[in-house]
Amino acid sequence: MKKALFAALTATVALSACGEYSQVANYKPGNYSGKSDTRPWEGGQFAGNKPAWEAALTNRNQAQNEYKRAP
Repeated sequence: MKKALFAALTATVALSACGEYSQVANYKPGNYSGKSDTRPWEGGQFAGNKPAWEAALTNRNQAQNEYKRAP
């Protein structure tokens, strides 16, 4: 009796994990409910200074260049 109950419970749990739920987002026409995107240089340490952001990006990329790091 315990084995049958355990088997039935196990089957119920296993089959309940196979359910598929709708993952469609509900959009309202004309309304954007998310946050607005900002450009990378507009916030944080650069505060709108695009040339400084580009220089920092170039510097970071050059630090990852294996030809520049090799002796």
